[in-house]
Amino acid sequence: MAITGDNARVVMLPPEAVRWARETTVPPGAGYLPNSASGVFVGRDQELLRLRKALTDGGEVAVTQAWAIQGLGGIGKSTLALHYAHRYRDNYTLVWWITAESPEQIDAGLGSLTRQLCPQWAATADPEEHTAWAMTWLQWHPGWLLVFDNVENPEDLRPYLGTLPAGHHLATSRKATGWHAVAPTMALGLLDPVASADLLCGLALNGQPPTPEQRRHGEALARDLGYLPLALEQAGAYLHQTATDMDVYRQALGLMLAKAADGIDPERTIARIWDQTLKAISARNTLAVALLHSLAWLAPDNIPRTLLTPLASDPHTLDEALGALRAYNMITLTGPDITVHRLVQAALRTGSQPAPDTPPPGRREAERTLLQALHPDGDDQLAPTEQWQHLIPHVIGLATSAPAGYYTDDALSIYEAATVHLKEQGQRARAIPLLGAMLAWCEGVLGDTHPNTLNSRNNLAVAYEAAGDLGRAIPLHEATLAQYERVLGDTHPDTLQSRNNLAGAYKSAGDLGRAIPLLEATLAQYERVLGDIHPDTLQSRNNLAVAYEVAGDLSRAIPLYEATLAQHQQALGNVHPGTLRVRTNLAGVYRAAGDLGRAIPLLEATLAQYERVMGDNHPDTLQSRNNLAVAYYAAGDLGRAIPLHEATLAQRERVLGDTHPDTLQSRNNLAVAYEVAGDLSRAIPLHEATLAQRERVLGDTHPDTLQSRNDLAVAYESVGDLGRAIPLHEATLAQRERVLGDTHPDTLQSRNNLSGAYYAVGDLGRAIPLLEAALAQRVRVLGDTHPNTLNSRNNLAVAYEAAGDLGRAIPLYEATLAQRERVLGDTHPDTLQSRNNLDGAYEVAQAQAVQQRRP
Repeated sequence: MAITGDNARVVMLPPEAVRWARETTVPPGAGYLPNSASGVFVGRDQELLRLRKALTDGGEVAVTQAWAIQGLGGIGKSTLALHYAHRYRDNYTLVWWITAESPEQIDAGLGSLTRQLCPQWAATADPEEHTAWAMTWLQWHPGWLLVFDNVENPEDLRPYLGTLPAGHHLATSRKATGWHAVAPTMALGLLDPVASADLLCGLALNGQPPTPEQRRHGEALARDLGYLPLALEQAGAYLHQTATDMDVYRQALGLMLAKAADGIDPERTIARIWDQTLKAISARNTLAVALLHSLAWLAPDNIPRTLLTPLASDPHTLDEALGALRAYNMITLTGPDITVHRLVQAALRTGSQPAPDTPPPGRREAERTLLQALHPDGDDQLAPTEQWQHLIPHVIGLATSAPAGYYTDDALSIYEAATVHLKEQGQRARAIPLLGAMLAWCEGVLGDTHPNTLNSRNNLAVAYEAAGDLGRAIPLHEATLAQYERVLGDTHPDTLQSRNNLAGAYKSAGDLGRAIPLLEATLAQYERVLGDIHPDTLQSRNNLAVAYEVAGDLSRAIPLYEATLAQHQQALGNVHPGTLRVRTNLAGVYRAAGDLGRAIPLLEATLAQYERVMGDNHPDTLQSRNNLAVAYYAAGDLGRAIPLHEATLAQRERVLGDTHPDTLQSRNNLAVAYEVAGDLSRAIPLHEATLAQRERVLGDTHPDTLQSRNDLAVAYESVGDLGRAIPLHEATLAQRERVLGDTHPDTLQSRNNLSGAYYAVGDLGRAIPLLEAALAQRVRVLGDTHPNTLNSRNNLAVAYEAAGDLGRAIPLYEATLAQRERVLGDTHPDTLQSRNNLDGAYEVAQAQAVQQRRP
């Protein structure tokens, strides 16, 4: 079994593949690098030495290290990494280069390692197995170097740095922030003037030594180019290709480039350089320039070559045009994909000034190619689902690069189709740029209160909530509802949906005081306006049951769930997504009520249906999987709970992102499971990291943040660190009382936990009254046989025994054991705990009786 990529998928490898992963070796210095290091490379010797020292701590023996080179685009990060890899490749068992702007690209890079090292098996394996095999091989064979080039999100590397400790990880990235918790960084600055002139002259003169005059011109041009390596390389390529004199080239740049040495924006300097390059390309191939302008409006990487087919008369003509662009280093061709540097795109988008009402160069062509890719048959039939993963980044690129106030019917059609697809895939958060573009169009063209504008605003608010961005979601929901009420009326179906969405956002924020009354009122309106079994009414009923459950009001939640499920099955069918969602919720509330005999089978059956109907990675499937793992944990079955939590967390990180609320939920659940299993070395750091993320993402008093704080305090207590546990328990209890109320189940949990911490330090004078109060409140709120109530009863009996009061301890132990046997079963860990406690109390009582009978 291997966990691939960013810990996203658990893959079972066949035995022969595992054997090959263990036994396959490679010659010293083997691997893959995208280019040779034989070209001009100047001015980075000190950086190379610093990098080597950082990775090896000054020695030649590879130690477990990771390092990132960060700096401005075009600064030479990838070039430095490439030369490091070439210079020291004999010190590594394997050197492997991975394009790493996204987790998918990292998976692909690891997969190519498998195809090189184990071709006999890779030919018949799928991409997930390729990645899994590579991870397995790297874990077995130490002393390698992985180069992650052009990392966009530093967090994407965290799983690899922890999972693959037997070699070196070297990353390059434009990002200067976000590395503090991932890897130390080396900030790469501009080249010094001498090195810049060396680089420029070396490229322009193809390695021949310059004359004194050429050297002077090179130094002056390097100064005007701002000593930026990318600008120097582009200029050198143009000068060599056209045999233009450097001074002539410099004078053609004009006054703007003459100010470069005084702090001109490097991007503008590059744009002027590329303008000259484009003129040279146009003289050779006019289609090449047109293609480059079209590429400027898409995502920069992994642009399918086939996407440009409509812009050329035939494939041969397309290949020639792309070859001309490649000759001037304006694009990179990697198999079937094209890469354009972001600064090239920015320069092309901002460098032209079209006439009013005229689309910028290449914009309409980019829209046309995407529209045709989405509708390959020229009708309403969309492209196959497997093609969408290649097209979505470019649709988002089209939306984010659109000039202000620029809209076309084609672009809106593209955005709408992509939004629908992302919604169907449960990835609403990815649609935020598209929904923002559509809302801007609605506001500008239709007006602020047009029904389509209101619907667009509602959809954007829902996407913000899906992304966990409640700070933007709730105000947008509130404003949209007010406009719906004013424009469409209080009981219009769209108004009711907006009201329901706002209540859901309040619930997500833990504001049940506003959520539940709003949900109750909305359900009553749905029943009156749409009828009792309308799908929207059923959804509203389910939402209200969820809110009751979150509030700990199980006496209202369970009957409402059961009635809602029966109505869903009758109206929508047994495997409708809405039915599955209610079934999952019902199983969850059974678990919360301690009825695991009904909860676990229902969760197992529902998860199987989710996987079959929605797919393995759909957010609803992941939530169902999380719920089943929680139920296994509640039943004391950690052997099934922990692996399922680990797999679910990995999938959520990949599908939803590292800080999505659902991902944080999985991370917290896994930390709790580690703790109960006694693996505190993994539990506490995971608790601490999750709390920090929840504070940053959800806020200091969000219920999930308070839960993380509570769980961290319990973990501190488990390792005997009561100096940190008790103050954290006290602070959490005070916040829960203030935010959730005095009898909320979470507040009762904090009260019980704090009393346990007092007991642990021997402060029975504070522990026993708090335990008595917590038990009385749990009996009243949760019922006499709820597992949490039984836990409070057991803890109080333990405290009575510690205080020497066996007259109260033993009857309480006996009652708790009888109830746990009846509710949880004879072999549940909590039942065994009660039996052990009671046996211990009997022994103490017997010893005391013997002592009393002695003369």
